[in-house]
Amino acid sequence: MQRILPYFLVLTLFYQACQPAGPQIKQDAHIEMFDDKVLSLIDPDTKPEIISSGHEWTEGPLWLEESNTLLFADIPNNAIYQVRDGVSSLYLKPSGYTGKTPRGGEVGANGLLLDPEGRLVMCQHGDRRMARMESALDDPQAEFTTLVDSYQGKRLNSPNDAVYDKAGNLYFTDPPYGLELNMNDPAKELDFQGIYCLKTDGELLFLDTMSRPNGIAFSPDQSSLLVANSDPKAALWYRYDVLAPGVLDNRTLFYDATSFVGKAGYAGLPDGMKVHSAGFLFATGPGGVWVFDMNAKPVARIATGEATSNCAFSADEKWLFITADSEVLRMRLK
Repeated sequence: MQRILPYFLVLTLFYQACQPAGPQIKQDAHIEMFDDKVLSLIDPDTKPEIISSGHEWTEGPLWLEESNTLLFADIPNNAIYQVRDGVSSLYLKPSGYTGKTPRGGEVGANGLLLDPEGRLVMCQHGDRRMARMESALDDPQAEFTTLVDSYQGKRLNSPNDAVYDKAGNLYFTDPPYGLELNMNDPAKELDFQGIYCLKTDGELLFLDTMSRPNGIAFSPDQSSLLVANSDPKAALWYRYDVLAPGVLDNRTLFYDATSFVGKAGYAGLPDGMKVHSAGFLFATGPGGVWVFDMNAKPVARIATGEATSNCAFSADEKWLFITADSEVLRMRLK
């Protein structure tokens, strides 16, 4: 016999089905504490929440304070998504490859950031350039201006992550991950993977090279520049002294995570990172998000259960956003 539901119950169920699902606890995530000094920032009983899922590979989280919106990239899908008012939706497509010839690989935008004027800047893998979106943040259009796409007449590999200094100079890394065949791609024109500074006057300075330069961030006072190397044979973070805009010295090893690569529960490599104003580095790496003090001592690890690519803070630093494989997470900070 067919069951007839009361009309008001039908309406209630229909309304509930149309509502976006709220954040879900990331059940396989946990926090490991190594030093009590970070208790001022992290509650060890906090569980990250999933705020978006079903993507292919998430990256480049960026918080937009004015609209209370989180942007993030899905690189293989050549798209940027947004989470706003608890709802995840498409924000911009294409995001990193605007060519007409179909191609595979990691074509989309990677690192996302705002320039000093509040405009969206992105590391475009497929177009192999640092670019700026010309439309307003609340009316995104795939209209881009090239900031830089070559060094000494040769095309960049595929800019990956970037950060501005206080003077408006743009520092970025350039590994081969956006090339369809990676290191063996015949379109690769540079025989190295570089770290650069695009100065406000348009001059591009080569700073250093690594096997796989990736995440990049400044210390709170910008006296140091930190760079991740996402090489499974050399899973490292380095620190440089910043002597002047575009002038680095004294490259030193910050932390070596190579021994963790390939171990159960430690998926991923050194990747994106952000520095909290309290003086802690949140760096994605094997097993999740590592938290270091500025003396390179690990003080905590947020184990996500996934290969984890990047992280970002809300403007008040009360929320940490994490891109982890096909998901985007958020975690409350103190």
